Amino acid sequence: METLESELTCPICLELFEDPLLLPCAHSLCFSCAHRILLSGCSSGESIEPLSAFQCPTCRYVISLNHRGLEGLKRNVTLQNIIDRFQKASLSGPNSPSESRRDRPYRPNPSMSVGGERIACQFCEQDPPRDAVKTCITCEVSYCDRCLRATHPNKKPFTSHRLVEPVPDAHFRGLTCLEHENEKVNMYCVADDQLICALCKLVGRHRDHQVASLSDRFEKLKQTLETNLTNLVKRNSELENQMAKLIQICQQVEVNTAMHEAKLMEECDELMEIIRQRKQVIAVKIKETKVMKLRKLAQQVANCRQCLERSTVLINQAEHILKENDHARFLQTARNVAERVAMATASSQVLIPDINFNDAFENFALDFSREKKLLEGLDYLTAPNPPSVREELCTASHDTITVHWISEDEFSVSSYELQYTIFTGQANFISLYNSMDSWMIVPNIKQNHYTVHGLQSGTRYIFLVKAINQAGSRNSEPARLKTNSQPFKLDPKMAHKKLKISNDGLQMEKDESSLKKSHTPERFSGTGCYGAAGNVFIDSGCHYWEVVVGSSTWYAIGVAYKSAPKNEWIGKNSSSWVFSRCNNNFVVRHNNKEMLVEVHPQMKRLGVLLDYDNNALSFYDPANSLHLHTFEVSFILPVCPTFTIWNKSLMILSGLPAPDFIDYPEQQECNCRPQESPYVSGMKACH
Repeated sequence: METLESELTCPICLELFEDPLLLPCAHSLCFSCAHRILLSGCSSGESIEPLSAFQCPTCRYVISLNHRGLEGLKRNVTLQNIIDRFQKASLSGPNSPSESRRDRPYRPNPSMSVGGERIACQFCEQDPPRDAVKTCITCEVSYCDRCLRATHPNKKPFTSHRLVEPVPDAHFRGLTCLEHENEKVNMYCVADDQLICALCKLVGRHRDHQVASLSDRFEKLKQTLETNLTNLVKRNSELENQMAKLIQICQQVEVNTAMHEAKLMEECDELMEIIRQRKQVIAVKIKETKVMKLRKLAQQVANCRQCLERSTVLINQAEHILKENDHARFLQTARNVAERVAMATASSQVLIPDINFNDAFENFALDFSREKKLLEGLDYLTAPNPPSVREELCTASHDTITVHWISEDEFSVSSYELQYTIFTGQANFISLYNSMDSWMIVPNIKQNHYTVHGLQSGTRYIFLVKAINQAGSRNSEPARLKTNSQPFKLDPKMAHKKLKISNDGLQMEKDESSLKKSHTPERFSGTGCYGAAGNVFIDSGCHYWEVVVGSSTWYAIGVAYKSAPKNEWIGKNSSSWVFSRCNNNFVVRHNNKEMLVEVHPQMKRLGVLLDYDNNALSFYDPANSLHLHTFEVSFILPVCPTFTIWNKSLMILSGLPAPDFIDYPEQQECNCRPQESPYVSGMKACH
């Protein structure tokens, strides 16, 4: 009891702990003693405010407090319960449970079985083990008398262990409440995450906490554990597979390293062999040149020696004659020698051989600077840089596009590949870019340009250029290029009999005297209007043409189905859509419904944009970059460009690229005159 009491004594007040606090260093301290420690740290001249830290009186560990002060430390509830039981035991005398736990000897208990099951000592080394006499709740182990005395002497920390009658290992864990003796746990505190008894919920510190039944908590925890265990097993399996793959990759790295090292040695050996062979070839050439030069020089030396010998003989003869004093003899012998000396002097250039003193090897200038740079740059071949499409150099016709591109490292490119497809809109571009099924491919291009044939007229395409070598390939940024509009001419077989069509088929003019043409079903036959049509029917693409209206003040320009009536103004039926001028009124007409359009009265040229794929027919004033009107039409048949005049003439300009301002027609302001109804039926001036 004295040993136990010393363990339950506060180191400050030397009394049993009262409302003990559990310090972070695992020691305990009375709440009031801790409060006095804080107050004692304040000087008398300062305001009495507790400190935010103090030292543990047992181990001198610095205890830091939060804004709650001592209230922020946990209460040592277990220690307080031990003190309470100790005080009760002290009042009960020598037969108290605390005393009997150590002082009374253990005797074999014939009723130590639970439900007929004998409990064996879990600490015995003999076989079979002896019967247990006690189960330590703290250790969660059952002991026989001998093992209990050996493992639980009457000294700390074993004096605080709780011993009960032997129970099976599967039943004693959590069997009784730690705060209420002999009370079985029968519920679970969710707030504190621990087992409690009914008294804990009714009168204990868990009375305001959320609790759950043991079965619910059991099922929930079991399900969570099973799920986590399944995930853990699955993760371990994945980790094992991943580790096996990594090991396999490591082995492959070793194999690849050896292969590339062998390839490197082979390539370098080949380079050195080539250098050795070239060295031998060049050395042979140098030696051959040396022999040739020395042979020439030796011949020149021999020639010089012969000339020198002849000159020396002639000089000796002349000197000998000069010593002759007899005039007659001198004249007789000197004449021949004098002629020979004069001849030798006059022809000295002939007698002296042409000597070449050039000792240089001008044909063998060695400059390996380029090769040295190449050797210094020896490395693994990498994929070429992406080429760039030069849109400013690209050209187009109505069915072809010539694509030009440049590459920064053409030296490393083995070939190019051109890919193209129809551009269907920016919204679909990403999916179109990721799916290469709809792309046309032109492989193995060696130059940096290519002409694609057989394209649709007036259609926008996307082009990609891929630079390829042995190391890989890289694509250029996508370029959008467009074919020109479909060119066409006026069809004289469809023109009204009172129209004169020019020889080039691009101009129509009213001609009352032209009545010799025969009437056919496809020819325009109106009495107050004279119509003509183009020689094409358009069923796809985006096409632009312009009409020079000149001084004509009565015309209609648009498109029509082949089935449109030929005996009336176009636009007065459901098969034609036109822009029309009737004197000073400008209107757009379809199905005999008209809408006024504000147009400059001096407009001399009208632009027509037929976007068949997007179901739109638009009219423009190209001189002023103005959008006049757009018909939204769901075309179901091919359409033909159609023209009607009442006076003067019209000239057609077809196959034109659309002007830049037409690329974004939504930015252009429509000049349609607002009215209550968008259409005004039957303007008299246009009948």
